[in-house]
Amino acid sequence: MTGATLFSAEDLAAGERLVARPWRFIKGVVALDGLPDDGWCEVAFAGRSNVGKSSLINAMVRNGGLARTSNTPGRTQELNFFAPADDPLYLVDMPGYGFAKAPKDKVETWTALIRAYLAGRPTLRRVFVLVDSRHGIKPPDREIMTMLDATAVPYQIVLTKADKIKVPDLEAVFAATAQAIKSHPAAFPTVLATSSETGAGIAELRATLAALLRE
Repeated sequence: MTGATLFSAEDLAAGERLVARPWRFIKGVVALDGLPDDGWCEVAFAGRSNVGKSSLINAMVRNGGLARTSNTPGRTQELNFFAPADDPLYLVDMPGYGFAKAPKDKVETWTALIRAYLAGRPTLRRVFVLVDSRHGIKPPDREIMTMLDATAVPYQIVLTKADKIKVPDLEAVFAATAQAIKSHPAAFPTVLATSSETGAGIAELRATLAALLRE
């Protein structure tokens, strides 16, 4: 279900090589004029507040302290850029959309930043739209998906917290998600189910990143 059969041994090995090198925090961006201008490939992690973006990034690069994590929705309040040594690639940890424990004006500011970044960044190669596997696609997710469709930004659904749900229920959410994205032209057809705690689907996510970098 994680999508392992779609990746060759070579793909998976490339993903492992990508995360074997040191990763570092580059900068936090609070306005569009602060975005990097070096033309590097960017892959963004978007999702509702507390969906597990930072935890997934940390698990993927095997660095538990790279992206700041919190159980409080709304902890990430800027676009955080991370990069590996020797590769022109940025991973972008985005503020969560939807509910957050933060002042309303701050939520509105970072929501506007999210939308402006996703709609107009030429170096953005793919957006991983993270969806909590316990809840499936919700209206805030559909809004972002519709916007990405309209701006022709490629995106891929990644189910998170797959270890928190029973296997039959996960299979049902996986199937429903795969069916839902068929009507979205910018959606990549492969859904990945992941767990930052057990490592399920993480190798496939790494392989996907390595493939994007090769392209």
